[in-house]
Amino acid sequence: MHGLILSNFAMHIALSSDEQTKVLDFLQQKTVAKRTYLLQPGEIDRHIYFVNRGCLRMFYTDTEGLEHNICFYPENWWSCDIVSFFKEKPAVNTIQALEDSEVYYMSLSRLEELFLEIPKFERFFRILTQNGFDLYQKRITSSLSKTAEERYLEFRKRYPGLESRIAQKHIATYLGITPVFLSMMRKEKQL
Repeated sequence: MHGLILSNFAMHIALSSDEQTKVLDFLQQKTVAKRTYLLQPGEIDRHIYFVNRGCLRMFYTDTEGLEHNICFYPENWWSCDIVSFFKEKPAVNTIQALEDSEVYYMSLSRLEELFLEIPKFERFFRILTQNGFDLYQKRITSSLSKTAEERYLEFRKRYPGLESRIAQKHIATYLGITPVFLSMMRKEKQL
């Protein structure tokens, strides 16, 4: 039942069985229905989420009402609006479930308690933050310098199998192109 999140922790830190039990006590779990918003602009992100099953997305809505997908969070990914969560500031982004999902989550105060109780979690979340920053830098560089086809191939590599699970319009906004262009590109290149 808790295998995925424990293996996620094990990617960066070794936990004793007592520490595994303690961290699971810090986490809450819930099921989130497809299209449910976990965060909306103006709210403070009160939780960091681990996706145990399903898929979330973070997106920004511009002044014309157009959505721009920033990131997808399928199974085994962590999600939060990092500025809103850690600085307790109103979010500018939205987090929404793209599928019926099951998440583990924790508040900032509980996370701080976890850091005191099991200090190696500071290392885990530091590595998580570093990896997230690396991902964002690569995404920005890709958006500025690569073709739509190259960005699409990167998407498929970063999120294997996700393409068949989510709407093409979400992939298109992530790539910065229209759904029609994505469809034409895929058809033309047989991608």
